[in-house]
Amino acid sequence: MSSVPTDYSEKRDFIRMRVDADISLIHQDQVIAAVCLDLSSSGMQVQAPQRFTVGDKLEVRIDSDHPALEGLEARTEVVWIATQPEGLQKLGLRILSMK
Repeated sequence: MSSVPTDYSEKRDFIRMRVDADISLIHQDQVIAAVCLDLSSSGMQVQAPQRFTVGDKLEVRIDSDHPALEGLEARTEVVWIATQPEGLQKLGLRILSMK
C-alpha cells in the first residue's frame, strides 16, 4: 500500500472487476436485495436500497447461475457510503472473510 495519503476512492491496490450482479445483503437477520457493481480480492462496491452506516457488518451472497461454479459468501464491513438519488446508497465493503 502506498504511504502517500490519497482519497479512499483513489486507492487501487487490487484489480477491480466490474460485475453488475444481483446479490443478497444480510444485516441483523434481514435479507436485502442489492447489486454488486464491482469486485476485487479485498472488497466490493454495492448499490443498496437501504441505509447502512460505516462500520456495519454485512453478510454478502452472490449466487452463481453456472452449475460448475459455486456462489460467493463473504462477511464484510461498510467502509464508505455515497448517497444516491431515490434513497439508494453506494457502499464500499471490505471483505473480512470468505465462506
